[in-house]
Amino acid sequence: MTNRCTKAQSTEVVRRWAPPAIVTLAATAVLTALTAAPPADAAPRRAPPEHTTEGAAPRDAGEPIMAIVSIKSQKVTIYDADGWVLRAPVSSGTAGRETPAGVFSVVEKDKDHRSSLYDDAWMPHMLRITWNGIALHGGPLPGYAASHGCVRMPFGFAEKLFDKVRIGTRVIISPSDVEPVEFSHPVLRAETLAREADEATKLAQQTKNAAALAVKEAAPLTAALRRLELAKTGADAALADAEKALAAAKTDQAKARAEDQKQKAAAKVDGLQTQLDDAKANAKSKLDAAAAAQDAAKAAETKKSDAAKAASEAKLALEPVSVFISRATQKLYVRRNTIEVPVTIRNPDKPIGTHVFTAVARTDGGLSWTAVTIDSGDVAKTALDRITVPQDVLDRIAPTALPRSSLIISDEPLHRETNYRTEFVIALNNQPQGGIINRPRSPDIRVGFGWGGWGFNNTPGRGGQYYDPRQNNRNYYQPPQRWW
Repeated sequence: MTNRCTKAQSTEVVRRWAPPAIVTLAATAVLTALTAAPPADAAPRRAPPEHTTEGAAPRDAGEPIMAIVSIKSQKVTIYDADGWVLRAPVSSGTAGRETPAGVFSVVEKDKDHRSSLYDDAWMPHMLRITWNGIALHGGPLPGYAASHGCVRMPFGFAEKLFDKVRIGTRVIISPSDVEPVEFSHPVLRAETLAREADEATKLAQQTKNAAALAVKEAAPLTAALRRLELAKTGADAALADAEKALAAAKTDQAKARAEDQKQKAAAKVDGLQTQLDDAKANAKSKLDAAAAAQDAAKAAETKKSDAAKAASEAKLALEPVSVFISRATQKLYVRRNTIEVPVTIRNPDKPIGTHVFTAVARTDGGLSWTAVTIDSGDVAKTALDRITVPQDVLDRIAPTALPRSSLIISDEPLHRETNYRTEFVIALNNQPQGGIINRPRSPDIRVGFGWGGWGFNNTPGRGGQYYDPRQNNRNYYQPPQRWW
């Protein structure tokens, strides 16, 4: 285990905060001197941030969805689906060993962890976020950044938080003060669009059935009109023949006979025309209804196709547990599926920022989402608008839509600490990373990034090619829990 704390922390813990008041004050003074006094050539420390008091929201708290650590204000805030529920002051990494800003998740929990590198220093209620040792845990808080890269929380707060947090809970470390805001975007409306697509499919079938019924009901009328039209055509031909015979007659008897035939043919033509006009008038409403039903069926089929396409495109952010899109690599990564593919980002040389979109709860309208932006670039909506994902990729994403699903967009590539035992790890390269750079890197995953037998390079992700000597020690390695 590579979590680090100061020797002073270990000393403080051994005392268990039990001596009399005077001794406690003396120990606190020694601790402060050991952790706070900079070397003679060190730059002056910045003014301490505004003091944050430990607190809880005045309501019943739901299950934590994310934790946001502010380096600037030295505080941590815990959020459920409805907003913040807990907050407390923290102490992050000191100069040269800064806590890295970025996007992480809890990969291990250890109630009574002790450092393997620094004098068995006590790190109670540890929530590990990288396998090379960055974690949130209980510890002394001198009032400013003082750790070796971890995020120290008040002892009581860490204990209270420990049982509430799951493996996989998102941890966002921001250089400034940020908070989740309600967010809506067509890309994140997959569940609603899927329902609309289903409704469009049902409507298309209904209109198709109605058109078929209307055509069936109009069929006898159409046949009757066709028969009348044929009879009228025959009568017209007979009348024409009678007129020709009359013109050719040479005798009075022949002329009289031809005239009689002409009159009979003309009467038949008139009668059939009247019948045809009446039949057309009577059939018009049903024939128009049949034609209208057929047009409606065509329009509904078009709407069905469009709705299905919109729902398919919207699956990008909603269906997987986690999707990451990197401007640095111009790729999309899906945490649940075996997908690592190129995407198109408009204006690829322009910063897009780092944004975390999280599905927090189900609603009558689908899923409600929040957005957290921790790095400069586009606003969240513009960032989503700039990205185009190939249709075949959208079609490969599994049809699951759950709260806690997430989409991360960043200028950064995946951090080297990302492997099959982590969620996506993204560190902001424009912020100090001493606390993670100065730690040994976790064993290299040479077979790609995957989970449960697959990798992002379509190679086995958990086979004999990977070796981690820490796997046999339960204090260091616990299999990830598939809570999603």
